[in-house]
Amino acid sequence: VQLQAYGGGLVQPGGSLKLSCAASGTISSFNAMGWYRQAPGNQRELVATIFSSGNTNYAESVKGRFTISRHNVKNAVYLQMNSLKPEDTAVYYCWMSVYWGQGTQVTVSS
Repeated sequence: VQLQAYGGGLVQPGGSLKLSCAASGTISSFNAMGWYRQAPGNQRELVATIFSSGNTNYAESVKGRFTISRHNVKNAVYLQMNSLKPEDTAVYYCWMSVYWGQGTQVTVSS
């Protein structure tokens, strides 16, 4: 199973980005999917999780600004990021069950 994450980039404070992650290979449906992020010098932080039930969890730092969603048929997970702040700058990693993507860089800077 391989996960491919994309959608990162450079954005100004207050801007938006949408990250996407799709799984390929021989897979079954995943219960939990989500996103972590890691900024230089910081520990990896769990940003958001979504379950097959549709329930979601968010880090306090992103509540009200980020929205996680999934497409069960495509085995894909998305992260809509609004009102971005410089402190959101990090490499974002998607995960599904025990599988991880390679990371995509998000830089928030003017």
